[in-house]
Amino acid sequence: MARPSLTRLFGPIREARGVPKWVVIAGIAITIAFVVFALFAPWIAPYDFDTYRTADGVRFPKQGHPSGDHLFGTNVQSTDVLSRVIYGARTALEVVILAVIFSLAVGLPLGLISGYFGGKLDRVLLLVMDSLFAFPYLLLAIVVAFLLSDRLGRGVMTAAVSISVVYVPQYYRVVRNHVISVREETYVEAARALGAKPRTVISRYILQNVIQNVPVIATLNAADAILTLAALGFLGYGIQPTDAAEWGYDLQRAISDAGAGIWWTGLFPGFAIVTLVTGLTLLGEGLNDVLNPVLRRRPIQAVILPERQSRLPAGEAGV
Repeated sequence: MARPSLTRLFGPIREARGVPKWVVIAGIAITIAFVVFALFAPWIAPYDFDTYRTADGVRFPKQGHPSGDHLFGTNVQSTDVLSRVIYGARTALEVVILAVIFSLAVGLPLGLISGYFGGKLDRVLLLVMDSLFAFPYLLLAIVVAFLLSDRLGRGVMTAAVSISVVYVPQYYRVVRNHVISVREETYVEAARALGAKPRTVISRYILQNVIQNVPVIATLNAADAILTLAALGFLGYGIQPTDAAEWGYDLQRAISDAGAGIWWTGLFPGFAIVTLVTGLTLLGEGLNDVLNPVLRRRPIQAVILPERQSRLPAGEAGV
């Protein structure tokens, strides 16, 4: 059972041709590299994210230049920049995965219910989501993070919830609009005519057609969530610095270093943000080109027709 499912999942990618296929491959390669850094951070990073001295008690050099002992140098807190970049990948992926899960858990059911039933519930939900859209996404994330910081603290959960609030309206609108078009299809009307309950119609006939758009949106939102998390950390509303390493916080601390010619404290965290966002964007755009039947390019095979044979008898062929 698993093999046909995998074949169906990776079939469009395997059949893709040209630029879309290489875009997907590049996005997958970059994303997997950061996933490996996140999963095996304790074994890959030379030090812990908050370690500032050796086991003998000797303090690392303050704002030390990149060297053999510290490949990416050290920052103003004497911590290893390479270790913070690697552990920052773990923090970023934890927040992004939780934010995408929370957004899907709220936006997908609301979009299905609102699009299928319509009526007053649809108008109320649409009004609420449009109201959330009226706020700039970063301002909305800052407000939610500020409100939750007193109860949940400034941890991974607070950052994930504050980012997920931003993307719930996007999932809701995409799913709702697709459900409105799908619910009028013939097979949906046939299921209702046979006495299928609304829950059965939604789960069996509508969800399978709507869910195809979710991976592309989730990947692109994950790329945007990396930037939102970095912005929260840069402005001081992100994760507590003592709890985990975060790239946005490191960039904020590196502003004063840039004026003094200390380039390594801000270059490597910024490069990590750009690389991961680029990888997720390539993955999302590539999946859109590969999975979308309108944009998908299928291999063209030459058609060879057999030679046309004369039906006249052999004696009359030359007449």
